[in-house]
Amino acid sequence: MKIRPRRSLLYMPGSNPRALDKARSLPADCLILDMEDSVAPEAKQLAREQITAALEQGGYGHRELMVRINALSTEWGLDDISAICAAGAAPDAVLIPKISTTADVLEAISAFEAAGCPGSVDMWIMAETPLCILNIAEVASAHPRLKGMVMGTSDLSKDTRVRHTPDRLGFITALNLCVYAARAHGLHIIDGVQLELENDELLRTSCEQGRDLGFDGKSLIHPKQIDAANTAFAPDEQEIASSRDIIEAFEQARAEGKGVVVVKGRLVENLHVEEAQRQLALADAIAQMS
Repeated sequence: MKIRPRRSLLYMPGSNPRALDKARSLPADCLILDMEDSVAPEAKQLAREQITAALEQGGYGHRELMVRINALSTEWGLDDISAICAAGAAPDAVLIPKISTTADVLEAISAFEAAGCPGSVDMWIMAETPLCILNIAEVASAHPRLKGMVMGTSDLSKDTRVRHTPDRLGFITALNLCVYAARAHGLHIIDGVQLELENDELLRTSCEQGRDLGFDGKSLIHPKQIDAANTAFAPDEQEIASSRDIIEAFEQARAEGKGVVVVKGRLVENLHVEEAQRQLALADAIAQMS
């Protein structure tokens, strides 16, 4: 089983050359080189130029590189697409914001394909509008090149007036629906950001909640948040040991003609073995990155 860790996805403003350079040494699994929300209107062209230059220069090692463009409804969106497709080196993926319908997905991907974007570049979307959440099952299955989604809880908060509370109660329905849609259609799914930079406990609990809700990782706004996400979304030593016990016990039971087995008082079936195998594959992939 091959798996790519996406525990931590760190937004890096494309208009900040020091941030783009520093990102080469940060322990994030993925870097979102941002042309959108973190870039002022007067700096959009600069961000575009610096991101394409950073892609061409490389040096990011194992880190997955994703570029977030501006929405196609803005004056910058199409130019962002042209710049990425004309760059000397392509990112691993492109993150498309302000998606609300299947038509939005198809329009964006068609624009990339018309601009000659390499087929190796995956397409991801932001799930950040109320209409997107209501349409999420159709949006998630809109196109074969669509590989993942990132929750945009800040935009959702603005549009719905849902407040950012420690338990994120107002977002739970949206988070659940997006996880279910992603799993139903084979997409990766990343949790939204935690805005409180000085509250380490809140960050930890937010990461753990996202993990328990089924997300693959957490989107981040500052390098100081990376360790918490990397820890929460990786199997710990106890989980690794338990996964090995489950696989070993089930293989022995199957050799004896049994379809189920009890491991430390817990009933284990084949579905539990599949999850144990995924956990071990994830742990192995993380170890190789280290």
